[in-house]
Amino acid sequence: MRQAGRYLPEYRKVRGEAGSFLDLCYSPELASEVTLQPLRRYDLDAAIIFADILVVPHAMGNGLAFVDGEGPVLETVRSGADLERLVAGTGSKQFAAVGQSIARVRSELDKSVSLIGFCGAPWTVASYMIEGKGSDRKLALQCAQDRPKWFSDLIELLVENSIAYLCMQVEAGADALQIFDSWGGELPGELFDDLSVRPIQRIVVGVKARFPSVPVIVFAKGAGERHASIFSGTGCQAVGIEAEFSLEAAVRALPGHAILQGNLDPEALLGEKDALQAAVLQILRGIPRKRHIFNLGHGIKQFTDPEMLSVVVETIREFDRGHAHV
Repeated sequence: MRQAGRYLPEYRKVRGEAGSFLDLCYSPELASEVTLQPLRRYDLDAAIIFADILVVPHAMGNGLAFVDGEGPVLETVRSGADLERLVAGTGSKQFAAVGQSIARVRSELDKSVSLIGFCGAPWTVASYMIEGKGSDRKLALQCAQDRPKWFSDLIELLVENSIAYLCMQVEAGADALQIFDSWGGELPGELFDDLSVRPIQRIVVGVKARFPSVPVIVFAKGAGERHASIFSGTGCQAVGIEAEFSLEAAVRALPGHAILQGNLDPEALLGEKDALQAAVLQILRGIPRKRHIFNLGHGIKQFTDPEMLSVVVETIREFDRGHAHV
């Protein structure tokens, strides 16, 4: 979860040289470099391409900038007229840049290490487009309740463009895909099914029509018990579990063939080594290793000591060596 980022000094160096955050995202040379940086430090089984969930709306012609201290600022979409200025992302310079980054990383990675591509889920991306920035999403949630035609059309456009974007990533060399619905857990009742589960399901179907064997992970943060609906309703192969939901509860809620990813609390990396090791071991002992992808329950915190990630990885490897005969 956010492998390449502000906690790594080598990342901060490249980020300073790149200029803006978007310049870094859209430079295949620099984006591939920061994607590979964690792999040079840690014994990881996969890399995730350095990009952003807002690449899709940007590629569709929606204005986007990243402001220091504020985060993403987008041109707002709040009417049918606003939809008319959006275009298909296929063939865009944004899609092309991410594809080139993936190809560069894949060519440099050992074949034993997987490369993960990703996109944001339609509901999460739409909420950014409606609000124009990260926010409490009150306006987006009201649109979700009222369901004006332009809102439904926006969701459909994001589904179509996300399919194209993910398929491009597989063509470029991604071995697996992850869909992030960062705000999915906020949707109540039927809205969760209508605006999180079903749009993601349409994306998975669209990708699988072209690449039936590519594994798909869905992370609907805050879904809790509804991760079972994400798994059964989307056709994905794995679900990410947030730190706030216990892995034991997830194991009970999901069928035995579901792969789970997560869910170490990023805050644990800011504490003492012994407590961190205990937290890692609790997760490892709580689920069969064959159905678990060890990961964080959300992104690494900015001021995390990189050595604490070494503690996590070494604890996992030692555990696996000790249980190799089981």
